[in-house]
Amino acid sequence: MLKLKLHDCYCRADNPYLASAVSAGSSKGNINMAPLVQCTNHMCPVRIHWHVKVNYKDYWRVKVTITNFNYRMNYTQWNLVVQHPNFDNLTQAFSFSYKGLTPYDGLNDTAMLWGVKFYNDLLMQAGPYGNVQSELLFKKDKSTFTFEKGWAFPRRVYFNGDNCVMPPPDAYPWLPNASSRLILSLLHPIVTILAAFAFLLAYA
Repeated sequence: MLKLKLHDCYCRADNPYLASAVSAGSSKGNINMAPLVQCTNHMCPVRIHWHVKVNYKDYWRVKVTITNFNYRMNYTQWNLVVQHPNFDNLTQAFSFSYKGLTPYDGLNDTAMLWGVKFYNDLLMQAGPYGNVQSELLFKKDKSTFTFEKGWAFPRRVYFNGDNCVMPPPDAYPWLPNASSRLILSLLHPIVTILAAFAFLLAYA
């Protein structure tokens, strides 16, 4: 499985929006309405988690989780814009609404995702309900598909119009392009043939 965490653009220590930070068990407070962010290793108010969940022979599945770490803000009618070359072959978005964006004629590599009304269109403040998630199913185009050099992860991500901080290129994990299930299915008859050959040699 491949996982990548994409952080919101307000991550720097000198960020003026990051007024204060608290641990997960601290009091929220009710006087100052400046951002109050849960203490994490990234210190971002929002995190986008792109998880390559399953690698099928002809398809691959991604789980996208948006987590809010701000105790004093929820996001009503949030939206997520993701650029990835395989959006041209998106088969299904399970729990998010989807619209393809085509900034260039004939090129559909950008998608807008947003919550389903009355279901997950409200991203609650930090806490047990402070996340929304969905899975995306992509069809593999064998002429372009690869898991090498971070291809499986987005090129750009925007949350509510804010450009998210992306990891450096060497932080992207790699996986084989083919499903491991196919490799195992081919391995079984090979092992069987080798075992039969060894049996024949033993009694030759």
